[in-house]
Amino acid sequence: MANRYINIPDEELLVIYNSGRDNELLGVLLQRYTLLLLGVAMKYLKDKDEAQDAVQQVFLKAITHLPQGEIQNFKGWLYVLMRNHCLQLLRDKHYLTEDSVLANLKNVETDKEELIWKDATLEQMNDAIGKLDEEQKKSVTMFYLEGLSYKQITEQTGYSFEQVKSYIQNGKRMLKQILTKGK
Repeated sequence: MANRYINIPDEELLVIYNSGRDNELLGVLLQRYTLLLLGVAMKYLKDKDEAQDAVQQVFLKAITHLPQGEIQNFKGWLYVLMRNHCLQLLRDKHYLTEDSVLANLKNVETDKEELIWKDATLEQMNDAIGKLDEEQKKSVTMFYLEGLSYKQITEQTGYSFEQVKSYIQNGKRMLKQILTKGK
């Protein structure tokens, strides 16, 4: 039965849906944009399972919160609904993370030996990074310490994407070799 609605534009399907509240029509509309919603969810949540769950939750929201009035752009409305849902999930996760950090703060060891060991490890890492080729040093520092993406590194350094990837991979391998020789 859904096949007969394939060529009907979103706006017409919404009018038909609003006149009879047939959930099959809404299902047809939602099915049209499943991949879009999944893509939006992946962009924000960066996890396939979480993204799939979010799509299902947005489907439910769409069914229960679809405005009675006319929606000019269903695809845009659905996109905004998904984006806002993902942002809310991220905010909730962020607050949970902060709470768990505060709860575990009591468990942080301030043992003097532990701090000395960490400081020595940081010094070894800095020394090891200093032994890398200039391109590797710059790429590794920008990627791991400054948190820049490959694209941002290519823009700032003028290196190609392949060069940045190679510098980071080879730099990481060299760091491992340098640090394991010292032990």
